Amino acid sequence: MTSSTVMNYDIENDDSFTQPVGRWSVLYYGSGHMLNDITAACWFTYLLLFLTDIGLSPRGAAAVMLSGQIADGFATIFIGELIDRFGHFKIWHGAGSALVAVSFSSVFGGCMPCRILSTSTLKVETISYCAFAAIFNVGWAATQVAHMSMVNCITLNSTSRVVLTSCRNAFTMVANLSLYAIAFIVFSVSTAKTHADLENQYRWIAYSSIFIGCCFVGIFLSRTEEPRLKMGLRGNSHARISWAYWFKKILYYQVALVYMLTRLVVNVSQAYLAFYVINDLRMGQSAKALVPAIIYICSFIVSILLQEMAWTGQRLKAYYSAGGVLWVFCGAGILILPMNMSAFMYVLAIFVGIANALMMVTGISMQNVLVGEDLSGCAFVCGTLSFLDKMSCGIAVYVLQSYQSMSPTVRDNNSSITSLTVLDNNSLISTSYISVTRFGLGLIPAICSLVSVAVTCTMKLHTPYSKPLVEPLLQ
Repeated sequence: MTSSTVMNYDIENDDSFTQPVGRWSVLYYGSGHMLNDITAACWFTYLLLFLTDIGLSPRGAAAVMLSGQIADGFATIFIGELIDRFGHFKIWHGAGSALVAVSFSSVFGGCMPCRILSTSTLKVETISYCAFAAIFNVGWAATQVAHMSMVNCITLNSTSRVVLTSCRNAFTMVANLSLYAIAFIVFSVSTAKTHADLENQYRWIAYSSIFIGCCFVGIFLSRTEEPRLKMGLRGNSHARISWAYWFKKILYYQVALVYMLTRLVVNVSQAYLAFYVINDLRMGQSAKALVPAIIYICSFIVSILLQEMAWTGQRLKAYYSAGGVLWVFCGAGILILPMNMSAFMYVLAIFVGIANALMMVTGISMQNVLVGEDLSGCAFVCGTLSFLDKMSCGIAVYVLQSYQSMSPTVRDNNSSITSLTVLDNNSLISTSYISVTRFGLGLIPAICSLVSVAVTCTMKLHTPYSKPLVEPLLQ
């Protein structure tokens, strides 16, 4: 019997690897991504708004986001490979968190090179923000890959893996709500009359977010142990799994496509939500905090409820499909919602929140099913899937923003269609279009959801070690 066979036999017969994870261990794990989540919420919700408010063009603002997404995408693959080779999840997590904390304030902290060079040209500003965005996203990638891949090495119990993922998603909702609470306070107590005032507002939001996130990172690092399963594999010289192993699996491509489309749904819709409620629906300023808050409260509740279920492959597919279909209907509603029915957006926000939670929890859990017991490749899987996520989101936002800069500005107050009359050679030419914001928030997520549901239906998911939780989390 080979050493690899002996090791696998020991793992399968060691009941501690397949027992459900305890309540406190789940909570400590879930808290570890709070810094990433609260800074990412600020990144996707306010970055484009902030950059365009201080004078960058929509395309320039999109270039800043794209530079960060590209840096994040390539960093996830590189860091995932290093984690698979050398392990030490907590070290990577801590180092990434430190880089995020140091660099994030500079993303919203004004143009440092402009002050050093005593110039404020748009080109220098754009390059400066692109550089800090890239640095921030490298740290973000290290934390994300380490935290996500830990799930597979904490336990082999498939239900516990979903519970850990669900708790992580619940803390994501807490992070988003915390951000909007901070933003509401900052925007309420201060008024931005100049660019300097505006930068100060976002600087306070960034500092407050970093402080809250770092507190939770400290809890995670002090209370979560380095996974034993990964440490057990380090002594096996045959444990290293080549990239080709994953590329030969059909399920790898299916899970990768579903995860990429899921992140597109959540991130692109989040990036355009504030623009939509203010510019398209002409709702009050409070709506850009209230509508997202409703979404994340609903997502938080659903994420908690999902922790109480015993999970199988078929159940993962069913709940993901339900979330995807729900997003299709929400996207259709967003696309056609007229301005005089803007209050209906609060109802749509409830269903968007439910759909987001269903898709995110089950979509990420499909990664855990893909990894199974192949623990020496878990970070590579998380890294490559995150690469697709970051690149696709960055490109999608850049393309949408490029068209946004060319969009007409005259709007019909009672319709979702915008009309423009152009005078050319003494003749009137009338054209109509649907705003780019509506495409970004409504049509793109709906199409991605529909395609991802179709792919999910073709999957064959096997979930061994699916013992139910002994101790319900809600009691």
